Amino acid sequence: MQADLATRIVRDPRYQELKSKRTRFGWWLALSMMVVYYGFVLLVAFNKPFLATRLGTGVTTIGMPIGLGIIIFTVAITAIYVRRANGEFDALTEQIAKGALE
Repeated sequence: MQADLATRIVRDPRYQELKSKRTRFGWWLALSMMVVYYGFVLLVAFNKPFLATRLGTGVTTIGMPIGLGIIIFTVAITAIYVRRANGEFDALTEQIAKGALE
């Protein structure tokens, strides 16, 4: 019974669509995070004087808001994924589950 159910789900075109969309979207988000994070690491490695440039007369340097921006970017792409997962991906999953039980 379980093998039959799994086979029906895997053969469902909506499952293939869900798997494809989710995988593609995940790779785009992972790639964008890697570009941002490793871009910052490369900036630290090759242009420390730029990051050490002070903003105004205080102790804040350019590197601090850039680092904060990376943290905010991480939270933002997580929110984007959660929003899409709770909307489009969950709706497709529900359709697949209903179709498999019919």
